[in-house]
Amino acid sequence: MAVAEEETNASGKPEESGKPEKKKKSALRETITFTIGGIVVALLVHFFVMRSFWIPSESMENTLLVNDRVVVLQFGSIDRGDIVVFKGWDGEDTIKRVIGKGGDTVKCCDAKRRITVNGTPLEEEGKYLYPGDYAGRTFEVKVPAGRLWLMGDHRSNSMDSRAYIDDEFKGTISEDDVIGFAFARYWPLDRLSLISRPDTFSNVR
Repeated sequence: MAVAEEETNASGKPEESGKPEKKKKSALRETITFTIGGIVVALLVHFFVMRSFWIPSESMENTLLVNDRVVVLQFGSIDRGDIVVFKGWDGEDTIKRVIGKGGDTVKCCDAKRRITVNGTPLEEEGKYLYPGDYAGRTFEVKVPAGRLWLMGDHRSNSMDSRAYIDDEFKGTISEDDVIGFAFARYWPLDRLSLISRPDTFSNVR
């Protein structure tokens, strides 16, 4: 059986046969592959898992202030008390709190100026409601199936479901228009925090 002889250079040592060059090209290919993969993953996360939104108005004070940045998760079920980003009544991205969902009766107000959902008063003061604020007008709405009743935490400075109560959907928005729910505030850094669902909604049946 013939055996291929190893090539030697002038000094009689075996040739490297371009191995360092091959290793450089291989490392470059791996770097490019990992970089492209990272970009693809980042884009998938951005479009399908989470997005970043900034707060343009005072309607969610003091929970969220103008120019705060929040991370919005685009998966999971939406429930009462969640802060959601959605396609608003004017077609623009809007952020409000879910007060009622399909089948709920949302009413304003009881003797203590509290919103009630299915007859249960919401204890909002001292938790997220703007200090001294309340809904400001009387209403009673039966939320249609598959839709949400939304309000800002700064009730006297919020264009929310109340402002559109006379439209065909009683001021509600479709669950399909929800982009996601606010999971955390990440800017400014001194206000970095998770955004949780208030426990007052746990009493609603």
